[in-house]
Amino acid sequence: MAETGDVVETVKQGYAFEGAAIELGALLVGDEPKPEAAVRIPLSMVNRHGLVAGATGTGKTKTLQLMAEQLSAAGVAVFAADIKGDLSGVSQPGQESEKLLARTKTIGQEWTPTGFPTEFYALGGQGTGIPIRATITAFGPVLLSKVLGLNDVQESSLGLIFHYADKQGLTLLDLKDLRAVITHLTSEEGKGDLKELGGLSAATAGVILRSLIGFADQGAEAFFGEPEFDTADLLQQRDGKGVISLLELPNLQDRPALFSTFLMWLLADLFHDLPEVGDADKPKLVFFFDEAHLLFNDASKAFLDSIAQTVRLIRSKGVGVFFVTQTPKDVPDDVLAQLGSRVQHQLRAHTPNDAKALKATVSTFPNSSYDLGEVLTQLGIGEAIVTVMNEKGAPTPVAWTRLRAPLSLMAPASAEQLTASVQGSPNYAKYTEVIDRESAYEKLAAKVQAGAEQAEAERQAEEQAKPQPEPRPRAQKQEKSMVEQVIGSSAFKQFARSAGREIVRGLFGAARRRR
Repeated sequence: MAETGDVVETVKQGYAFEGAAIELGALLVGDEPKPEAAVRIPLSMVNRHGLVAGATGTGKTKTLQLMAEQLSAAGVAVFAADIKGDLSGVSQPGQESEKLLARTKTIGQEWTPTGFPTEFYALGGQGTGIPIRATITAFGPVLLSKVLGLNDVQESSLGLIFHYADKQGLTLLDLKDLRAVITHLTSEEGKGDLKELGGLSAATAGVILRSLIGFADQGAEAFFGEPEFDTADLLQQRDGKGVISLLELPNLQDRPALFSTFLMWLLADLFHDLPEVGDADKPKLVFFFDEAHLLFNDASKAFLDSIAQTVRLIRSKGVGVFFVTQTPKDVPDDVLAQLGSRVQHQLRAHTPNDAKALKATVSTFPNSSYDLGEVLTQLGIGEAIVTVMNEKGAPTPVAWTRLRAPLSLMAPASAEQLTASVQGSPNYAKYTEVIDRESAYEKLAAKVQAGAEQAEAERQAEEQAKPQPEPRPRAQKQEKSMVEQVIGSSAFKQFARSAGREIVRGLFGAARRRR
């Protein structure tokens, strides 16, 4: 370790930016903060992306909250996934305490309780927030394949199904639309269409269909449909402050791939819609991608390539992306190489895998006077090893930092506060009521109905064209046999009617309703 004076001066000069910056904290030497050596991120470099990493319980969420507050104060909109509900407190002023004020004083932070403008969202309305939905068409085959866990062959086959639907004018809005298209392709009526697609086999289509049915059984129907969320609503300001949009993710463990992939859809949609802005003084939006490892787990090469391309190019649209996860090895190298800012909280080395992750993390930092393999296991809660891009795009000195405290509430907002905020939002009426307009499901159902009616008309025409037999003379009425009595009984007739209904339901593929 270099001399204390040398370290302080190196960090002081390395983080002395001319433009606006996000204040992260103060350099820590031994156990003593050095407020004169402030550790910061240039606001103009935030769109060069970043990583916030660390073991569970080391302060990643508070770092995210701290950064979101300052971005909002600078007029930059923020989006973050609120997995545990802890971030909802950003909408309310913080609560001071002696311990809090003592900490902020040592790092030279002027602490004033402040709340920030916040919008609360929930996927498909499964939660307290305003519903966020996407259409199947907008979601696309690559993202949907990631959610369904399809292999490369099945993913390409799903792409052919989307192509067929587009070509036939079959709009895919929700899961039932996509299931209807695949059911048609695997039916007798759709065999010709299936053959024309070439690369799609009936067996693969069946696998995809079964995956969709299982997906729907998990409750995923609610996430797809209309009204589709307009990502432009994430770019709002109120009274000069950027709006912080929080997406509630309840029961993350039940559908982790869906949640993480939905976040990727939001990012991809922003990339598609936003104009080029080049290098601006500050970003339009900063997107915090929490639990980032869920996005990359078991991902296909096509999916990873799409993520890397989106992250590489979206900075020119004025969007910064911060991945929040446990270790840098959770993020693929192609993506990690594009992350200019690093805020690394404590790592643990209790197992061989932990030790391997620690070694990999150390290798991602620039050279420094620290023994990072040792320091990263000694960091306290609310401390981090930081390096960012300076205004010229070069890495700043690695700094052991005691982070600032958020100005907003470091606990979840109350249920009453959340409900009042959601119902008072101008987006509440815009997205709450579900729309179900005509799409692939209705068009294919109408086609089946028209075919059935035509077949029935042809059958009746054939019946009428047949010569009618001469009427036979009526035989003298005889006493009914035992069989005739049974057939003529009301019980037998009721049984026959029930059996007939079951056969018809089987032919048309519809199950009985549960009562």
